[in-house]
Amino acid sequence: MAHDKVRVRFAPSPTGGLHLGGVRTVLFNYLFAKKHGGEFVLRIEDTDQTRYVPGAEEYIVECLKWCGLNPDESPELGGPYGPYRQSERKALYRQYAEQLVKDGFAYYAFDTPDELEVMRDQERINGNHSPQYNHNIRMHMRNSLTLLPAEVEELLSKNTPHVIRIKMPANDELTFTDMIRGDVTFNTGTVDDKVLLKADGMPTYHLAVVVDDYLMKISHAFRGEEWLPSAPVHILLWKYLGWEKSMPQWAHLPLILKPDGNGKLSKRDGDRLGFPVYAMNWTDPNTGELTGGFRELGFLPEAFVNMLALLGWNDGTGQEIFSLEELEEKFSIERVHKSGAKFDFEKAKWFNHQHIQKKSGAELAALFMPYLLGKGIQASEDKVAAIADLVKERLHFVNEIWDQGFFFFQAPASYDADAIKPKWTPAKQAFFEEWMQQLPGLQPYNFESLETSFKALAATREIKMGELQLPFRIMLTGGKFGPTVFAIAEQLGAGETADRIKKGLPAFNA
Repeated sequence: MAHDKVRVRFAPSPTGGLHLGGVRTVLFNYLFAKKHGGEFVLRIEDTDQTRYVPGAEEYIVECLKWCGLNPDESPELGGPYGPYRQSERKALYRQYAEQLVKDGFAYYAFDTPDELEVMRDQERINGNHSPQYNHNIRMHMRNSLTLLPAEVEELLSKNTPHVIRIKMPANDELTFTDMIRGDVTFNTGTVDDKVLLKADGMPTYHLAVVVDDYLMKISHAFRGEEWLPSAPVHILLWKYLGWEKSMPQWAHLPLILKPDGNGKLSKRDGDRLGFPVYAMNWTDPNTGELTGGFRELGFLPEAFVNMLALLGWNDGTGQEIFSLEELEEKFSIERVHKSGAKFDFEKAKWFNHQHIQKKSGAELAALFMPYLLGKGIQASEDKVAAIADLVKERLHFVNEIWDQGFFFFQAPASYDADAIKPKWTPAKQAFFEEWMQQLPGLQPYNFESLETSFKALAATREIKMGELQLPFRIMLTGGKFGPTVFAIAEQLGAGETADRIKKGLPAFNA
C-alpha cells in the first residue's frame, strides 16, 4: 500500500441534521483508525454554497462530541493538512481542473442553463427519459471540444461563465476492489461528464474529494453505498491526475433500511413511525422546524454508538453489548455486511436499557437532575441516585425515572382505592394508625427495620401481610405501582411516610 499510516476522514456537507447513517459512517471510520493506530480527520465539504445552512457545522461537531467520536484533525482543532473547510481551500482546486483540461481528460463547457434545458427537452422528446450530458451529447454542445481553440480563448478572456467537466470514456470497463464488496466493475459509458469546477470557481464534490484525499494523505475512504455510482469518476480522477499509487482503499458501507427493509431510512419514516433518525435535535434555521434526536429522547451516547455499530457489523461471537473501547479493539471492516441493515427502534431501546443497567445510581442522577430542575423540583443528588437505583431495571430512557418514580418527589393527589374499600376493616385502620406512630422511633430507619416492625405489628393484630401491603403502597404512591414498598418508605423518610399514611387513610373509608 502506498500509505505508511492509516488516515481516514468523515467529510459531511453542512446542510442540516446528522442522520444516524452519517454517524455510523463516522463510527466505522473512527473504529478503523483506532484499531490500526491511525488518525481520524473531520473535513467540512461546504463547496455547495447554495445548500449551506448556518449552524450545521457546529451541530455536526457537537454530535461527534456527544458520541465520544472525537477527530484528531478538524476545522476546530487544525492540523498539518489544513485548512479543513473546503471553502477555505478554494484556490487549490482550479489548478488541478485546468491540468485535467490541458492533459485532455476534461473540457470547458460554456452552455447556459437555457441551452442545457433545451438539450434535456429534446432528449426527452427523443425518448431518453433521464437525459445526461455525456459522451453521446457533448459533441452537440458549446464546449472546448466543439469550438475552435481561438473561440475558447476568446470566451475565457472575456470571463464567460463556464464549468469544467470530466471527459468520461465512451465504453471502458473499470474495476476496483471494495473492502466490503470485493471487485466492482463499471462501464464508463453509463456515467455522465460530471462537472468538476462550477462557474463560481468552487469545485464540485467529485473534484474536491479527490484533491483533498490526496493532499491529506487519506489511506482509506469509507462512505455510504449511495456514493458507489460516483466511484468511476473518482477512480478516473486519481488516475488522470497521476496519483493512482496514492489512491485510498475504498469501502462502501451498506444502507440503513426502513424497519420493513423496504428502502433507505429517511427522516419522513421517523416522523411517520414515531422515532428519531437524527443524532440530536435539529432546528432548521429557515423554517424553524424542529426534528427530534436520540440525545434529547434520552439515549445514552454509549448505547447509541453500540446500536449503530451493530447495524451492519458484528464480531462473530453473538456478543451485542459493547463499550466504545471494546468496539475499538474488536472492529474489523471484513465483518461489515454487504446488504442493508434494518433499523429496529425497539432494539435501539433495548440497547439503551442495557447500558442504563450498567450505570450507577449516581451517574443516572447526574443525567436526570436537569430534567427535575426543569419541572421545578428540588432534590439532593444522593436522594435521586438512590431512587434511580430502585427503578433503573424498568428504564428504557433516563427521563423515565420520572414516570417510574414521580411519587418520590410529590405526594399523591388521588388514590386508586376502589378495589381495597370493600375489604377495608376497622382493624386495618387501627393497624396503620398505630404503626405510623412507631415510625419516628425506628432506629436505624431503613428497609429492614420497616419490614420487621410492619410484620411484627401485623402478627400481633392477626392481619395477613398481603392484605396490608397493597393499601400501604397506594397511600405512598397513589396507585398499584413502584418498587418494593419498604424501599419507597425508606427513601421517603419517617416523617413523610407517616404523613402520607395519615393523608391516605380517609380514601379507604370514603
